Amino acid sequence: MRIKLLSTLAVLAVLGITCTTLLVANTPSAPPSNFYLTDNTQLQSKDLAKKVIVVNFWATSCTTCVAEMPRMAELYQRYKDRGLTFVAVAMSYDSPAYVVKFQRNKKLPFPVAFDKDGELAKSWGDVSLTPTTFLIDKSGRIVKKYIGQPDFNDFAYRIEQLL
Repeated sequence: MRIKLLSTLAVLAVLGITCTTLLVANTPSAPPSNFYLTDNTQLQSKDLAKKVIVVNFWATSCTTCVAEMPRMAELYQRYKDRGLTFVAVAMSYDSPAYVVKFQRNKKLPFPVAFDKDGELAKSWGDVSLTPTTFLIDKSGRIVKKYIGQPDFNDFAYRIEQLL
């Protein structure tokens, strides 16, 4: 009976490792991106290597986006010293002047990028709904995609696990 139990446990362990490997292998990688920031600098994917990253597509005209920004800023402030990187990407239809004004008025503590021609949204899976937020692990894999305002308890938990 003891041998049968050990055999069963060994099989379950192998299945668990196999399933975990398959899940990780099937997780899509974040696309290579050039983020053109509101301060006229550029942030590239290679600058973000080996970091936990949040990429948030948003718009100043999106009420949910505006409502979630203080919580996004709070999460960023809580985890930035532990290695969290954050980029808020304003949609191509958003006025650059509105984006800069919003960033300044709300004192957003993270980089804000313009998606001038819609190429970023397209490369991230044809993002059309805002807010859409991606959580990326240190290996560059997309761990979670939130459409709409995320459950911030779940979001913080996932960030904690990745850091």
